[in-house]
Amino acid sequence: MTGYILRRLASLVPVVFGVVTAVFLMAHLIPGDPVDIMLGETAQPAQKEALRKALNLDKPLGEQYLLYLEGVIRGDLGTSIRTGRPVLEEILRRFPATLELAAGSIVVALLIAFPLGIIAAVKKDTPADGASLFFSLIGLSMPNFWLGPLLILLFSIKLNLLPVAGRGGLSHLILPSLTMGLGMSAILTRLLRSSLLDEFGQDYVKTALSKGLPRRRVLLVHVMKNSMIPVLTVMGLQFGALLAGSIITEMIFSWPGIGYLTISAINNRDYPLVQGCVLFIALFYVLVNLLTDMAYGLFDPRIRYEKAE
Repeated sequence: MTGYILRRLASLVPVVFGVVTAVFLMAHLIPGDPVDIMLGETAQPAQKEALRKALNLDKPLGEQYLLYLEGVIRGDLGTSIRTGRPVLEEILRRFPATLELAAGSIVVALLIAFPLGIIAAVKKDTPADGASLFFSLIGLSMPNFWLGPLLILLFSIKLNLLPVAGRGGLSHLILPSLTMGLGMSAILTRLLRSSLLDEFGQDYVKTALSKGLPRRRVLLVHVMKNSMIPVLTVMGLQFGALLAGSIITEMIFSWPGIGYLTISAINNRDYPLVQGCVLFIALFYVLVNLLTDMAYGLFDPRIRYEKAE
């Protein structure tokens, strides 16, 4: 297992290098002068020149890239123009809130998807199966920017049960987690149903049932484990996507995470902070995909052996 993990870590190096390069090019090759964007066209030439020098924009592009790469390796993503604090410090202050929201969304998705997916597979072609598939269709059809305000109108304004916005206790987490988790639960419900139905047709399931093992035991002990590889894949991809997709939800609920920070940095024309937020989200997405890939080896040892050959 250790060798498998080391190989996966080694394969991550060129991916991380590519992400860092892409973020740098995206920020530096877009049309327009970033100094004019940040300070406005009415700023004094001396102010523009000072900011251009502070951001190393007065140097050739190749030298800028090397300085940026060196800073990333050292954990230095620059300094926020608005607050004067290091960009990485600003991001790490907001990261726990985004991670909390993503974890809450995953919990909501799993609590909904697993019961519905199992019922849909076990009760195939019954009204229960149809109801589960109909729910997943509804969940896939509701975008966050529509669902979030709808939940606020219902549970916060109409019923006065939950707070409208902000981060506090568990009550503040429920609505944003539902907003992000419902769509993910719809995807997982369909995927789990399909994966379970594929496993039900395998010979080992028929053999276990013919030996008299209870159907529930076969489902929970054998079938579920073998059905988890595609589910893990989607969960990993969706968890990474939750960080990027949380921007809309965090804005709706005034949730003080990285998404809210990114929009604030854009509105304040804080160029280094925007670049740092984009890079951090991209690198975390890559890390989540790596952890998902490594988790495959825990559920299916054959993957480790194939990689070793």
